[in-house]
Amino acid sequence: MQHDQRETLIHMANQIATNLQSSNDAATGVRNHLEKFWARSMKERLIGCLDDADCDLNPIARQAVEQMAEQRRQTS
Repeated sequence: MQHDQRETLIHMANQIATNLQSSNDAATGVRNHLEKFWARSMKERLIGCLDDADCDLNPIARQAVEQMAEQRRQTS
């Protein structure tokens, strides 16, 4: 069940990245969207998958999630 939820989150993040890919700073746009509209638990689950081999985030979504992870490291 948890794996299915993670796959859904990855799919949704990739969709957001695809929709924003033509903007100047797409990764920041994706990160801002995730920060604004996603629940903390959703963001944490997505951050948690960064080191997993089967985390199929596209490059823009991955960069956005890495930015969120870095921001959390700096504020904690």
